[in-house]
Amino acid sequence: MELVTAEEMRRIDRHTIDAIGIPEIALMENAGRALADAVVRLVRRTGWHDMDAILLEGSKEPDAGEAGWGGGKPWAVLVGKGHNGGDGLIAARHLALRGVPVRIIYATPPEELRGEAARQRDIAERLQLPAGVYAPGAVDWSAMGGIVDALLGTGTGGTPREPYAALIREANASGLPIVAADLPSGLDPDTGQTADPCIRATLTVTFGLPKRGLVQYPGAEAAGTVLVAPIGIPVGLAAELGVSTWLLTPETLRNVLDADPDAPRQPDGHKGTYGHVLVAAGTRAMSGAGLLCATAALRSGAGLVTWAVPELLAESLIGAQPELMLAPVADGGRGDWLAADPLEVAAMAARRDALVVGPGLGRVPGSGVDGRGWLRRLWEALPPELPLVVDADALNHLAEAGDFAAWPKRPDATVFTPHPGELARLTGLPARDIQRDRIGVAREYALRHGVTLVLKGARTVVADPFGDVYVNPTGNPGMATGGTGDVLAGVIAGLLAQGYPATAAAALGVYRHGAAGDRAAAKRRSPASLIAGDLLAEL
Repeated sequence: MELVTAEEMRRIDRHTIDAIGIPEIALMENAGRALADAVVRLVRRTGWHDMDAILLEGSKEPDAGEAGWGGGKPWAVLVGKGHNGGDGLIAARHLALRGVPVRIIYATPPEELRGEAARQRDIAERLQLPAGVYAPGAVDWSAMGGIVDALLGTGTGGTPREPYAALIREANASGLPIVAADLPSGLDPDTGQTADPCIRATLTVTFGLPKRGLVQYPGAEAAGTVLVAPIGIPVGLAAELGVSTWLLTPETLRNVLDADPDAPRQPDGHKGTYGHVLVAAGTRAMSGAGLLCATAALRSGAGLVTWAVPELLAESLIGAQPELMLAPVADGGRGDWLAADPLEVAAMAARRDALVVGPGLGRVPGSGVDGRGWLRRLWEALPPELPLVVDADALNHLAEAGDFAAWPKRPDATVFTPHPGELARLTGLPARDIQRDRIGVAREYALRHGVTLVLKGARTVVADPFGDVYVNPTGNPGMATGGTGDVLAGVIAGLLAQGYPATAAAALGVYRHGAAGDRAAAKRRSPASLIAGDLLAEL
């Protein structure tokens, strides 16, 4: 499923209206009806099974409790003066027609409404729907059963002004369930950043296509459960008009990336069929990083995995995971990678189908060993066609080099897997700026450097060298613990060794990794008890 910016949604709407000929009022009518349908189902607890709208991947169905929402009280429909307000007025009409009492609360005098929103205002007046104009402190929220937020849509940016700001604050403070029309008022539709104030919705009914901001934090939290309601926009139009950001779902993996998450093994396959991964990872202080990464590569389905380790560690790791092959690399008795010869690693890698380097690599401050030079020597010695995953301290060495743009380009699959702090070091941007626009920053870096970038974190972003971006909805806060990134690097390397292209391997790996974390968390009293090793059995 595509994710759109506000501008992309405007282009899609205009094409639907002008080129295809579907009237704007038809799209608005469908949007308002879908919004009302969602409220009715919450009030009456009839569920979602026969509704046209679909629950966005990663959302959970809201629980209205045995009594449903509202308790028979009227729903307050908060109406702004733009198209979003028109959607809310249509919803109010349909709610009243279906027996749900409503009270329309205009943020500004209703005569300020224009276009289709003004037409809906006139219809509501002729139907004598109860209505009033907002004044601070004048609304008796205790008399309301719930709230429909139709104040500010995708055409409004920045911090909400008065009286919208005061109305949003009162709505949030009311404690009532809030259903947002298209997106919560105060939410940036492109980046997911939330203004002060921003509606905190229990449910968001988004129209046509989900907006990027609904699946990125903090916007995903402000949106609550997200339903995607079809309103008449033709299937395939977003792709036709150049939308290149997707939500990772099983359908996206199958239809866009040709990476079926449920693909069966070949009945006549053998260990050589599924590739051989070399994992160069782990030091005395962080041997567990290498073990997690190598074991995850096995769990991803790779036929063979060799774990290359500094020679000093090798004997102590015999049997740590019986299915792994160990390959000691001469280290002068120091037990760290920067004392090993990167050309020896490159020679080993040339006989395998994928290499992952970085987990537990170490930085050895004050050792006098130049990690930047070590990594570049490895980079330049590797066969250019060998799929490569660069993770953890390998990314830090690359950032310290400062001249990565001048390094030789690798024409084949190269995957970087930074968390925001590592990407901050790679780009020179503050981590907070990266978090404010994860999709935009990841896309720009992947395009500039010709790599597939996996920006880890809540709603991990996968950006490829051609401008396509995928946002992953699987995973949970319990995965914010040491070692889960090592597991991810191993999974992606294992998929690369099995022949998946870089973007498909990264996207499928990220999706499976998050889903494994969700299954592991579901088995525990609290996600906080999750550790990285728990994911291995769930892969």
